[in-house]
Order: sequence, then C-alpha cells, then structure tokens
Amino acid sequence: MNLENLSKYKKLGLSLLFDAIGMLTIFDIIWAPASGYLMSKMYKGNRGKIAGVVSFIEEIIPGFDIIPTFTIMWFLTYVFQKKEEEVLEV
Repeated sequence: MNLENLSKYKKLGLSLLFDAIGMLTIFDIIWAPASGYLMSKMYKGNRGKIAGVVSFIEEIIPGFDIIPTFTIMWFLTYVFQKKEEEVLEV
C-alpha cells in the first residue's frame, strides 16, 4: 500500500488509528521503529523524514506516548500549511 497517495481523510483515519496504537501498546521497542517508518511513508520529502524521526523518538521515550504525532502532522500538512499557502497567494 502506497501511503503517500491516500486521500487526506484516509490519512486522517490512519493517523488516528496509529496514534491510538501508540498510546495503547506496551511494546514501544517494536512500535517506535514501525511508527517512524509509517510516518516517513505517509508524508513525502524532508518533512516526512523529520516527522518519522520525531515519531520514533516520541514513541521510544516512556511517558510521551500520549502525544498524537500522526494527527499533529496531518493538521500541519492539511490545515495549517493550506492556510499559509492561501495567505501567500493574496
């Protein structure tokens, strides 16, 4: 499955699912690298790579699992970036 080419709402659904898995799992040593990999595949370019590293670090450090990294990245990509682009066009 090519995660980059999914619609933005499918990515939102996956983001919510992946964040829930991250919050519920006790096997962070397994989920952390998977999380980083999935994040880098969902978002292309340097932003995706940086988000993948951030996701890995967030999942591997105990107590930080409650941060919804995938959902935050979705909002940064599809809500806040879009507003910035609209402002630049004016």
